[in-house]
Amino acid sequence: MDQIKLSIVIPCFNEEKRIIPTLDRVISYTGKNNYRSEIIVVDDGSTDKTNEILAQYCRTHAQIIVISNDKNHGKGFAVRQGILGAKGEYALFADADLSTPIEETEKLLHWLENGYDVAIASRNKKSSDVEIISPFSRTLMGKIFNFIVRLLILPEFFDTQCGFKCFKKNAAVDIFSRLKAERFSFDVEVIYLAKVLGYTIKEVPVNWHYASSSKIRIFRDSIRMFVDILEIKRRLELEYKGKRNNRNL
Repeated sequence: MDQIKLSIVIPCFNEEKRIIPTLDRVISYTGKNNYRSEIIVVDDGSTDKTNEILAQYCRTHAQIIVISNDKNHGKGFAVRQGILGAKGEYALFADADLSTPIEETEKLLHWLENGYDVAIASRNKKSSDVEIISPFSRTLMGKIFNFIVRLLILPEFFDTQCGFKCFKKNAAVDIFSRLKAERFSFDVEVIYLAKVLGYTIKEVPVNWHYASSSKIRIFRDSIRMFVDILEIKRRLELEYKGKRNNRNL
């Protein structure tokens, strides 16, 4: 059996209405490639019919691996589960709404195949193509959050929060085995860890569209994410002070 080249991790929570269209699209994409892929769905304690729908879908789609959590832990927790269980040469995680189309994977793989360890999708670089603009409140939240992240911890990156990131397997295991953030701000910790451990990171402009049924709650999550960033900065600076670019920590 050929080795798995690409693992696609999809975290989900209460996605009964769109998880099947998402998986159909991902399967269609992987079926056109000349390499072997696996698809890992992490159902993070859904309270709707997501788990039941996934179980039925998997009966006729053996390439889908489902990890089911008894309760909701958070997106970061779910992504870590999927990434650490991945068998592919490369590991990608993508949002269940496919705001970044799965076909954009090729743009990230290109850079990994040309020497980079981590490739992250960006909506904020000049050549990014944002097809559908999100509501003003969400756009403002994103701009403020990016400003805070760049000011406090990752000044060189334009967009840390796009839910579409790909890793070489060794980098993925090293980074995610150290990850502690379990909710939306986990992306910041992932990039910071990659940076401090000396992995090369490429920020790649992508096509993106706003998904109207996003799970983010603007004001509550904004406050929580700001507090999380301060905690990540404090914790990681203490833990990795003076140890930058050393993977043998």
